[in-house]
Amino acid sequence: MKTKQSTIGKVLYAVCFLILIPMLLLFWAKKTESLILYPTVKAPLGGWILMIAGTLLMLYSMYYLMKYGQGLPMNAFPPRVFVKRGPYKVFKHPIYWGFVVLMIGYFLFQGSASGLWLVTPVTILGLVALVWGYEKLDLKKRFPEESLRTVLTLPEKTHDKADLKDRLASFVWIVGALLLMNYLIRLLTIPEISKINVWPGSDFFQIENGFDILKFMIVLMTPFFISSKEQLYSWAFSGLVALFLSLFIALTLGEGIQLALFETSASLLCPPLYLVFISLWALSRRSAYMKISMSIAALIILWVQWRYLNSALLHFLYSALLFLLAVFSFSIWEVLRRGSEWIANSWREWRYGKVRIINHGFYVGFAAFFAIFTSGFLAGGSYAWALLVFAITVIVFSAVWAQLIEGSEKLKRPYGYYGALVGIIFASMAVWAMGYDVWVIIGSVSVVMPWAQAIGRLRCLVNGCCHGSLTHDASVGIRYFHYRSRVCGLSDLKGELLHPTPLYSIVWLFFTGLVLLSLWVNGLSDPFVFGLYLILTGLGRFVEEAYRGEVQTVILKGLRLYQWTAIGSVLIGIVLTMIHVEPVVRSPEFTWDILWASLIGGLFTTFAMGVDFPDSNARFSRLV
Repeated sequence: MKTKQSTIGKVLYAVCFLILIPMLLLFWAKKTESLILYPTVKAPLGGWILMIAGTLLMLYSMYYLMKYGQGLPMNAFPPRVFVKRGPYKVFKHPIYWGFVVLMIGYFLFQGSASGLWLVTPVTILGLVALVWGYEKLDLKKRFPEESLRTVLTLPEKTHDKADLKDRLASFVWIVGALLLMNYLIRLLTIPEISKINVWPGSDFFQIENGFDILKFMIVLMTPFFISSKEQLYSWAFSGLVALFLSLFIALTLGEGIQLALFETSASLLCPPLYLVFISLWALSRRSAYMKISMSIAALIILWVQWRYLNSALLHFLYSALLFLLAVFSFSIWEVLRRGSEWIANSWREWRYGKVRIINHGFYVGFAAFFAIFTSGFLAGGSYAWALLVFAITVIVFSAVWAQLIEGSEKLKRPYGYYGALVGIIFASMAVWAMGYDVWVIIGSVSVVMPWAQAIGRLRCLVNGCCHGSLTHDASVGIRYFHYRSRVCGLSDLKGELLHPTPLYSIVWLFFTGLVLLSLWVNGLSDPFVFGLYLILTGLGRFVEEAYRGEVQTVILKGLRLYQWTAIGSVLIGIVLTMIHVEPVVRSPEFTWDILWASLIGGLFTTFAMGVDFPDSNARFSRLV
């Protein structure tokens, strides 16, 4: 009987991932084709090449996993042996690499803008979330002694001398990312007529002048002149961060700014100025002599770039900003990490008779004020009081949800994010009954919510809810010491290094907010914006949950409860993006009604989440 159930499970798993999910992605691309603002790119020959290559890589990887792993390529029925040969010697997850290449090839062949610019990026993020939120931890648990390093893994952060493998891996990542970024930015900025049948030909790889050749040679040679693995890793990581940020900015800014910031050679091989600076900075770390030499080289390159490039000042400031963000990314993370630890131990409370006021309520109070005020400004002053009703309803449902899921003698008044999402349904019904356009409210709230949630996550740090699991990496973890924190009082992890999961969430929500703001500014429909909100926050929550360590969270079939709800959030988000609603023209404005509604909403939220009655034992009485 058990064997029969196992066989049925394997068949259903295969049908789901090999048939149902691909069909859903194709259907999604078709239904959202008319909504995508980015260019249609059609390359039949290139599409065929990528489809064949992706299919072969997938089949080749599956064969190795079944033959040498003694199992199936299924997370629910994983192989018994860790595979490190064949494609798994080059890629960590070659089946996923193959699937993505196959997808890109198909959408290039079909000329699907939605497939290329929406479905493929979301699928990639979904695969990354699956790896980071489940597979990576599961592999480490099942094969603790096995190494996850491959040929393309970046070098370790040690002071050992870098070998040829480390140099080649770093070289491949930087050059590959450079080619991809330049190609995508070229698609966004070239004339409309050339966006059809675009496939990298010989003209894409011709460097126009000697100055561009010099910049390319500096980047090309850098990994072979760096001495230690730590410096090589720093160069590669900084370069990838800068290239990612540059592509992110290109995709979220308008065309006019794109042309000003990315006005470089048409060749895919021409590196941007910030990548050249990162390479010169990496080379300068070898010695004092190299510092002087590379500084002079940077000044010369800057002078030439300044003299011959249009929009020189803007381009220089942009390059300098990306250079600083990339080179000092570890320092920026350390500031954020230390700040999170300080906030996590900043509990303050004031007693007035039977009433207690807790300082973490001010964070969520301000978040609610910010959300209602900004949403009201975007939607228009006439929506102010509807937004207040919407916000209060959502908060009430977040309390009811958490009470049903987590409520106990120790947790008298918890709150749950997914209860808030359920509350959106009832809040929408309430504002609809008041005669308001529900989509206008939902669209405006979706734009603001990521930043409001990020502010609210500061309360999570103080309260100790949503805390992370144990980690041994001091450069990542934070410690909780205040006895009022849930970490100390409920989870008994006082002084232990824990993943700063609220900080992970804040960083992800920041980028999510920029994406949604870009969609709203460019006039995308409200259901589409809300759908992307659910998709992106769901993917982020799936990963975050994998590193959380709350003792009361239920685990079902190997996943935490909120990982399952995150998957549901993504699926609902996909459905919402396919709802076609005519965008409503709105004129952002400030009215006094917006201010008053925001103040009332902020005070209500501060009371709900920051004021309690510590001597009472009634339900909803105590926050801690």
